[in-house]
Amino acid sequence: MARATLAQGTLGPVGLWIMAVVASSPMTVLVAGIPTMYAATGVVGTPLAFVAVGVVLLVLAWPYAAAAGHVRHAAPLYALLARGRSPVWGVAAGAVALVGYTAIGTSLYGLVGPRLAELVPVGPWWVFALVAWLVVAVLGLLGGVSSARLLGGLLALEIAVIVVYMLTALARAEAITFEPLTPTALVVPGMAGVIAFAMAAFVGVETIPAYAEEARGGRPAVRRAMLAAVAFTAVFYALGAWAMAVHAGPHEVAKVAADPLTMLGAVFGPGVRVLGTLLLITSVVAAMTSFHLAATRYVFAMAREGVLPGRLAVVSTRGDGGTPVAASLTQSGLSGVVIAVTVWGGFDPMAGMFAWLSTIGAVALLTLLLAAAAGAYGFFAKGLGTNDSVWVRWVAPWTGGAFGVVLMATMVSNLGSLLGLPPQSHRWWLVPLFVAATAAVGAMWGLLLRWRKPHVAAQIGAVVADPVSSPVARLGKLVM
Repeated sequence: MARATLAQGTLGPVGLWIMAVVASSPMTVLVAGIPTMYAATGVVGTPLAFVAVGVVLLVLAWPYAAAAGHVRHAAPLYALLARGRSPVWGVAAGAVALVGYTAIGTSLYGLVGPRLAELVPVGPWWVFALVAWLVVAVLGLLGGVSSARLLGGLLALEIAVIVVYMLTALARAEAITFEPLTPTALVVPGMAGVIAFAMAAFVGVETIPAYAEEARGGRPAVRRAMLAAVAFTAVFYALGAWAMAVHAGPHEVAKVAADPLTMLGAVFGPGVRVLGTLLLITSVVAAMTSFHLAATRYVFAMAREGVLPGRLAVVSTRGDGGTPVAASLTQSGLSGVVIAVTVWGGFDPMAGMFAWLSTIGAVALLTLLLAAAAGAYGFFAKGLGTNDSVWVRWVAPWTGGAFGVVLMATMVSNLGSLLGLPPQSHRWWLVPLFVAATAAVGAMWGLLLRWRKPHVAAQIGAVVADPVSSPVARLGKLVM
């Protein structure tokens, strides 16, 4: 019996790149992330922090993308750890990935709901959050190509507006200074906090290998798209932060950044508050859709291998076929439950839902990138690659892993700032404990599968699409 497959060969390198950059949400980083970094830390060298984190992520991403291109699995972190280490590691990684993508995607409802309620004050925040939820649920049922086209249009608008902002800010600046790009401006008290915030801004660029089954161009396309996404976001965010500092004045930017929309208004004019809010909302909805699509592919792939209930692997046969409809509906249901719990529990959507869930997602996904370095090393050490270089097989996994540990330590030590907690609070420990508990539960499920269902455990991370026996509708048009 043929296994369900996604729509193969439908996403080109540009589509893959779009999925990753959209998840990072450039407009959110410009309007909310960078001003918060300046206001909370006062570090003038914030632009250089994006470059530093980007370099570390490039080294981490290189072996991961190379190994994931060989694996070509819809749940790449899960499959890579299963093949490079063990099936138990794979299931643990799958659990952390599902929680991470669900957490960070759902957290954004706590941002978009209040923003819309401020813009159109006709109801509580959760009404607008539910409208956004419905939009994402519908978009999640589209195929990869349709999603990439729609999200690409929104991304093009974001990038165009940000480029206009940067050029205008530089043109209206009293003087062009490169002080924010110097190491001495970054290596000051508060640097660790800036690094932690910068890392959170990159979350989403690691999603590209989840579309490997749907990608055109094979392993090179996946690798190039992922490295291009990391490099682009690093440079783009650094330039945005630099333009912001130059326009406000390097030593005044922390004070001015306390009101980011007013800060943007100084460049675009008084009407920017409405424009900025609208663009922020479209950016957030696009990011939520991208995280939703990544999470559904993990659900689908794990269900196809029997780790999750098999009925979650049902795909659509309409159009090009291959859309994981059951997994998408399940993901929408989980997000709806989180919104409902937030409302019924009376939690603050920004300080509670957005801050906590986004931080959980960021820590979970950085943990997985570190694990991916170990998985990639194990994968190549077992001789599972092909003609990969020493850099990919050995140097990058070890170097990236070492720098990644430093990055993780920096982020964890500044979780209180990311969560907006008072200095004396120790509740930030709940985040790494939750991620560790998720991994432990996944590992226990993997051990149980190995004991009770060894045939399922044996194929964890090993089931990939078969283009010959695939039931996907578009392949049936081919003449053999």
